[in-house]
Amino acid sequence: MPKVTQPRKTWKYTKDFKVNAVKLSLQEGVQVKEVAEGLDIHPFMLSRWRKEYREGTLQGDGKKRVGMNKKTINSRELKENARLKKQIEKLKQENDLLKKWQRYLAEQHQKDLNLSKDTEK
Repeated sequence: MPKVTQPRKTWKYTKDFKVNAVKLSLQEGVQVKEVAEGLDIHPFMLSRWRKEYREGTLQGDGKKRVGMNKKTINSRELKENARLKKQIEKLKQENDLLKKWQRYLAEQHQKDLNLSKDTEK
């Protein structure tokens, strides 16, 4: 096992990013999981931000920043993103299955070749 020489990378998010993520997750018909997947963050982190927002400890600083303000993500895009991720996962599974099938056929072919060599002797 390789020795780890550097600390694990931790991500820091701006308050505006957190507030926008919370506001997005509070929209009607949008699930926390969808928002988290769309923003590539863990759902528990978003839930914690929602709790902090409810308690008033998380508030935007009012400054306009580049990031989520540039392009807001809506629920349709989040659903499309989740659908595409599921489709990618399904295609990966199908690809793995085809690789296994190809390996199996190659092994069977090799066994057949070995049997035919043994019968010729």
